[in-house]
Formats: sequence, structure tokens, C-alpha cells
Amino acid sequence: MVSYNVVVGDTVTKVIIRLTGISQDSVFAKRHIIVLIATLLITVPLCLYRKIAKLAKISFISLVCIGFILFSIFVRMGTMSDIVPPHPNAWTVFNKDIIPAIGIMAFAFMCHHNTFLIYGSIEDANERRWEVVTHASILTSLVVALLFGIAGYATFTAYSQGDLLENYCWTDDLMNLSRLLFSVQILLTYPIECFVTREVITNSLLRKDPNVPISERTHYLITLAIVGTTYFISISTDCLGVVLELNGVLAAVPLAYVLPALSYLQLEEGHVLSSRKLPALCVVLLGLTVAILGAVFLIVDFQEVDTCYHGIMEYCPNATDSSVTF
Repeated sequence: MVSYNVVVGDTVTKVIIRLTGISQDSVFAKRHIIVLIATLLITVPLCLYRKIAKLAKISFISLVCIGFILFSIFVRMGTMSDIVPPHPNAWTVFNKDIIPAIGIMAFAFMCHHNTFLIYGSIEDANERRWEVVTHASILTSLVVALLFGIAGYATFTAYSQGDLLENYCWTDDLMNLSRLLFSVQILLTYPIECFVTREVITNSLLRKDPNVPISERTHYLITLAIVGTTYFISISTDCLGVVLELNGVLAAVPLAYVLPALSYLQLEEGHVLSSRKLPALCVVLLGLTVAILGAVFLIVDFQEVDTCYHGIMEYCPNATDSSVTF
């Protein structure tokens, strides 16, 4: 949820400056003010729902936004490639960033924490329907992620930013519309994560009987506490990369690789070194390696990781205008 607010601060602020022409010193050009307004007007009302099924239509709107953004990236792939200069490390396949990259990808595909809420929202839920939903959604996510990654990196190579939309020139109104839609998509996805966080807190700390819902007052207080805490953490940094790396190596990798494989090793009959359990053991070792090395690299290179470029990229026509910074 912190990363979602960082993205909104990155994109909406600059789109507003571009569309309205207001000064960068204006209160409405400050990222913390924009994130606060978006939180109060969009995030909080959606997060106050009690059932995740209420977000079904909103999730469809998010998919439409993603489709348009992907279309825009492919449209601009040819034109932007003509103005982006060559980079000496453009096609370096492996470097030390491979470890945090695995963590970020694990974060992108980490949906384990949503499973119980989503399963409960399926009408006439059963194992067969669950298999269809999970396989279809993960496959779709994989295809979309590959298309974004391939098209984005083919366009900007080593100039690629943690937030790909940061690479496009701010006079490009097609991409400004994409930035706006991306922010909308992020704001509509945020409540799903809030639902999960709230459910974990209530089940772990407050709810003694799982069949008895919490009171309206408690529901509102927990929701506002989660959203408020997320807001204050998100305005402490303007760099998406460090947020994604932290989430990836400290949360996503253990949840995606380590804990499920460890559960299988514990519950499945047979010796831990048996041929049947060997793949799961390899997954555990991979997850631990990525988590430990990722944490070490993040600490060692924190000053570099927590530094993001938010000005106009050097290859844009008005990049030499030093007065235009964000």
C-alpha cells in the first residue's frame, strides 16, 4: 500500500502541473498534499466496505486502465526509441541487481495473502472454480508483466526507471493520460490490500469468534488506522524502487517461496531429502538466499537505492530547461 501511494505522488502531481499550468510551489503541486486528497476522497471510502465482492466492478475498471496503458507503451515504443540515446550497458543481462529484481517480481506476483478473502467471495466456491480463477489470473498477470517489461526496456534500455512512466517526456499528453489512468488503477487496487491487512488484524488480535463480525466502530477505527499509517510512511520517501525492494526481500520472497515450501516439507510424508521433497527444498533454499542477499545488498547500497531521478529525462526536447523539475 505504501508503494501505491508513492506511485500516486509521482504521477498525479506532475499531471496536474502539466494540465493546469500551476506553479511547482503551489500547495496542489506537493506530493504529500495530492496523496492526502486522493486518500480522503477515493481510498478511504472504498476501504470502508466490509465485503471484498463490492470491489468487483472497480477491479474491472482497473483492468481497462491497464489495457490502455499497455497500448500506449506499445504506441510510443517506436517514436521514443528514436530519441533515446544508446547506453553502454543497455543489454547487460546479469549484474548485482538480479537479487533485488527477483524480490520485486515476487512482490508483483505475491497474491497468497488475498486467497482466503477471494475464495470466500466466489459464488458456489469449490476447488475446481478456484483452480480456474488462480490459473487464469496468474497467467494473465504474467503475460501483462512480460509485455510491460519487454516493451519498456526495449524502448529505454538502461535508462529505465523503477516507475516506467517516469521515462516518458512530460509534454507527451498520451502518456500523461496513461499516468492519470495508472494512478486511478493504483487507487482502485489499494482497497484490496487494505481488506487483507484489516482481516489479519481483526482475526489475530480482536475477533474471538470468526463467525461474529466486529462492530462498525471497530471496523472504521482499524481501517482509518491502516490507511493513516500507510500515508505517513509513504510520504517519507519519493523513491518507488526502495519500497518495492523492501517489500520484495522482506515480505514477498518469504511468502512466495519459503513458507509454502516449508509447509509442504512439514506436512508431506517422507524424509526431507527424498526425491519427492527435493524440489520444495530447493525452493526454500532459493528463497532464503534471495531474502538474505537482498537484505544485505539493500543495506549496503541504501543511499544509491533510495535515490530517484524525478526531473525530465535528458533525451526529452525540453530537458535542458532547468526550471522544469519535479
